[in-house]
Amino acid sequence: MQRYPRDMIGHGATPPDPAWPGGARIAVQIVLNYEEGGENNILHGDAASEAFLSEIVGAAAWPGQRHWNMESIYEYGARAGFWRLHRLMSELPVTVYGVATALARSPEQVAAMKDADWEIASHGLKWIEYKDAPEDLERAHMAEAIRLHAEVVGAPPRGWYTGRCSVNTVRLAAETGQFAYVADTYADDLPYWSEFGCHDQLIVPYTLDANDMRFATPQGFNAGGQFFDYLRASFDALYREGGRMMSIGLHCRLIGRPGRVEALRQFIEYAQGHDGVWFATREQIADHWAAMHPHQRFDRPSEMDHDAFVAAYGGVFEHSAWIADRAHGLELGPAHDTAVGMHNALCRMFRSASEPERLGVLTAHPDLAGKLAAAKRLTAESTAEQASAGLDALTDAERAEFAAQNAAYTEKFGFPFIIAVRDHDKASIKAAFAARLQNDRNSEFAEACHQVERIALHRLKDMLPR
Repeated sequence: MQRYPRDMIGHGATPPDPAWPGGARIAVQIVLNYEEGGENNILHGDAASEAFLSEIVGAAAWPGQRHWNMESIYEYGARAGFWRLHRLMSELPVTVYGVATALARSPEQVAAMKDADWEIASHGLKWIEYKDAPEDLERAHMAEAIRLHAEVVGAPPRGWYTGRCSVNTVRLAAETGQFAYVADTYADDLPYWSEFGCHDQLIVPYTLDANDMRFATPQGFNAGGQFFDYLRASFDALYREGGRMMSIGLHCRLIGRPGRVEALRQFIEYAQGHDGVWFATREQIADHWAAMHPHQRFDRPSEMDHDAFVAAYGGVFEHSAWIADRAHGLELGPAHDTAVGMHNALCRMFRSASEPERLGVLTAHPDLAGKLAAAKRLTAESTAEQASAGLDALTDAERAEFAAQNAAYTEKFGFPFIIAVRDHDKASIKAAFAARLQNDRNSEFAEACHQVERIALHRLKDMLPR
């Protein structure tokens, strides 16, 4: 069974209305990463010094040695940058991503965070790379981070962000059952739900673009004005769209420098100058989303075994379960758990079938308003569809007219007249019947196949939540 785990559809073309408090058009969420004292350092039991996100361009880890310049840059973030940012944002709702060991080494900063009523989420045990970490080690670090965080802060974290994560991180965080949200994705402008076994986990995506880390990366920001321009443009686009969330990522040792902090001040004032802006912590956003859009589980086609899949979708194409049988063997994933996605999978098998097989699908359809309808021997789907256009309440004259056209059509083309009646009313069906009788067989075969696919789409929209 081929399955593709990545979700390439998300909220789709029309995201849900978040209904932000007070009718706000946008939720602005500021994250302050507190990593100073939790970075790679042989003093912390690590094999080498830190080499990530500093003023040192092209920094490399020094195995077995302390890197005095690197350490002092991180120390600047704790000693000066944090307090500059605290003075600027103490009246705003801010989420801190706190590395547990860094928080433990900074009691005054933790006290200041709490005095400002900032949310303190977990940024892991140490600010290190987990891409190659064994799963049991990452799980143990996560448990220790939660324990130490609760000890230092006074309450366990309700949010989680590792940052330098592995493919296992989000699942491991969900399996703890601890978190109102996990932020280790960059996949959307709105929160969304993910399922991990029996765990339903809310994801509140983070950002790497509206993030001061780009002051320390190639092709990044080299002046505060560039950061302000990018934040302003991001805000303008999301504000214009409405119903979106804007995340901003900050680091004490980066934006906390005097040559950059004014860009942040300018942006805050710019955003505050607009109506309908909700500044919120990630915890507030998560709680609001969970209340407004609780997760709804359903039987996902991509997760069904063969027999259940065919039982559920074998009748979408009239009396042609072989289409579902073949579709189950495709590389299905979350994108196929919607009506459009499932429609695409089933249609692929219909379109790639031989002409005799597709003809079999056409001939499996009943005559429109024909004898089977009169005898009430249609499938439930066909019965409802014909009734939707009033074909279950024809006059004797109309019934005779349909019977004559059905006979003429079938004699000419070798299959019954098929039309997606939900797209029509009785009058337009009659008009289509008359017009299509003038087609040649090849053109009408293609049109009939198209109508079969339309019928399938309508049926799938009735079966799946979106």
